[in-house]
Formats: sequence, C-alpha cells, structure tokens
Amino acid sequence: MDYDSPSFLKTYLESRGMAMQKKFGQNFLVNPRARAKIAEALAVKEGMKVWEIGPGLGALTAELLKRGAVLTVFEIDRGFILALEDIFTDEIKSGQLKIVAGDVLKTWKGEYKASGVPARLCGNLPYNIAAKIIADTVSETVRFERCIFTVQKEVAQRMAAQCGCADYSSFSVLCSWAYDIQPLMDLAGGSFWPRPNVASQAVVCTKKEAFPLCKNTGEFLKLQRSLFSSRRKTVKNNLSALYGNTETAEAVLKAAGIDPKIRAENLTVEKICMLADTSCEYRTKNTGAAAEGYGHE
Repeated sequence: MDYDSPSFLKTYLESRGMAMQKKFGQNFLVNPRARAKIAEALAVKEGMKVWEIGPGLGALTAELLKRGAVLTVFEIDRGFILALEDIFTDEIKSGQLKIVAGDVLKTWKGEYKASGVPARLCGNLPYNIAAKIIADTVSETVRFERCIFTVQKEVAQRMAAQCGCADYSSFSVLCSWAYDIQPLMDLAGGSFWPRPNVASQAVVCTKKEAFPLCKNTGEFLKLQRSLFSSRRKTVKNNLSALYGNTETAEAVLKAAGIDPKIRAENLTVEKICMLADTSCEYRTKNTGAAAEGYGHE
C-alpha cells in the first residue's frame, strides 16, 4: 500500500468499488512525516495495547503495528473493514490486530468492558464527531495514559482553552479536568486526501496524575455542563435551572465563595471542582438529593 499517494489510494478504492464518504468525515493522512511523528509521540512499546479510531485503509495502523502495538481499531465503513482484513491478514490471524465494526460511540464501551482500558488511544477523528468521542470517554471517567488526536484546529483550540478565553467551554473543562493538553503539530489541508477546507492539529493528551480533584465525579460532570448551558447567563442563573430554584443556587455559590454574577468562562477547573464539592455537601445536608446522585461515580 502506498499511503503517501492520493492517486494510488483513489485507484485502490475504485478497484474495490469504493469511494470516500463525506458523511463519515473521511480524510486520509497522506503525509508520511506526520504519521511517523504521531506514532513516535505515542511512545508505543512492544506488546502495548492501543486503540485507534477510524483507521481507514490503515496508514497509521501500519506505523503502530511496526512498533509492536497490540492494536484494536474501530471502523464504521464496511468497505474499509473488508480492505483492512485483506491488507492486514497476518496481523489479524496472529491476534496483533482486532477490528471492531460500527460507530465507535456505540461500540467502545463494550470493548472497554471486555478488555479494559488500553494504554494509548489515537485517531484522525472525523471533524463532526471529534468532540463527542473525546467528551464521551471522559464523561464515563475512562482515561488513557496518552492520547493523540488529529482534529480540526478549532476543536484543538477548544480542547486546550484556558479560563477567560473565548474558546473556553464545557468541553475545555472536561479535557483539562482529565488530561494535560499539548499541541503536537499543525497540519495543512495538503497533508490529507481528500483535502479538507480547514486546518488541522494533532493534539497530545496526557493523563493527569492528580485526579479527579473533586469528591463526587457525577456531581462535577452534571454541574459543569449546566454552568455552560447558556453562556450569556450568569452562574447563578444556570445553577438555578439545574437545581430548580434560585435559593439553592445562591446558597451554594455563597458557601463556595463565588460571585453569583460572573459567567462560567471565568471559573477555573479547580474552582468548578470546588463548587461541585460544595454543591454535593449542601444538597446532601439540605435535601438528600446528592446522595441519590445524578450522573455516576
């Protein structure tokens, strides 16, 4: 397979009666230096368990297999699955490569329950669901030692955004709650085929040692989503909607020492964690609601 040549890849797909499907956000990373840099940054060791999302025809897959990864790939496109089975027949037979068919948002939990959390996660993620995939795993409190995602640059900026920035959001809080986020490299449209109309960035996510920074994970997850539910509203208004009354919101914010008039983008992750703990304590003491929980541990 010549993973560096768009013309070869196009001819290969045509020979199998296949075409790239826009609905799946399919773009091949045809830049060999970029693939090598991603594989190297993953720091895969012989026998290490790795998940890859959206392998396509296996360009990054081949890099990881060369480095000794025991690889599970998640692929939704039936045509690509059949191609992968032909390209990596030996690796599949030996057990070094496993293909999980279907939408990763629906299949990853089953694989996690069956085989546990791998050391690494990577993928050239479809732009339309990149945030969903990342947020889904973090919301389930499943973290990987290291992840590298190639995403739309706008998504990468949201992942790494800090308190007070315009890009700071609930998604930013989730990412920085669970991981240290660092850019690996920018990727122009020419690094992909078909060429996308947006710039991309490879992002390294390294699991935070100090975690979860709050006593009740479920409380934190529910509260941080609510804080950003209406960005133009104050934290008091958003928490009032969460609790169903203004009095509880005012009491929790007062106990946490947070100005009720500020907006969520002015709260650090640490402040939100502290607010979640205060919320949990207040609600348990006054209503018993937090004891029942919303979300999960």
